[in-house]
Amino acid sequence: FCVTRGRMPHASASDAPMSLANIARAAGKPDKIILSGLLFHGYHGVYEAEKKLGQKFRVNAVLTADLREAGATDDLSKTVDYGQVYTLIKGIVEGPPLNLIETVAERISSSILADYPLVSSVKVRIEKPHVAIPGVLDSLGVEIYRERS
Repeated sequence: FCVTRGRMPHASASDAPMSLANIARAAGKPDKIILSGLLFHGYHGVYEAEKKLGQKFRVNAVLTADLREAGATDDLSKTVDYGQVYTLIKGIVEGPPLNLIETVAERISSSILADYPLVSSVKVRIEKPHVAIPGVLDSLGVEIYRERS
């Protein structure tokens, strides 16, 4: 606030304190549903061995959605059921082989946005923890971010 000649200025209704949730939204901090460390065996890759033997894929997904109504009502129908999202991701990663994990990530993000209208954006990260590259590494992968258009 601003002090003028030792007096506090007149406070209006618009000066009322904001709740922490509203402060977070005003600061660009949306609500998120987080699925972290999902591990699946899939057959994606450009090499024949990847398509034949398969490999592990670790998936993280962050879905942005307004969760206020779900939080206020304790009603599952007012949010995104992360169990269903898990099943969707599993179906894509363990589904038909694709050459690029970029394509896998794109299919996951576009399916989430298509199936869940409450979701306004999604970030998908796919990692290959056991990749045939000479050198020491934890994983290689991609991360994409998509918004509802």
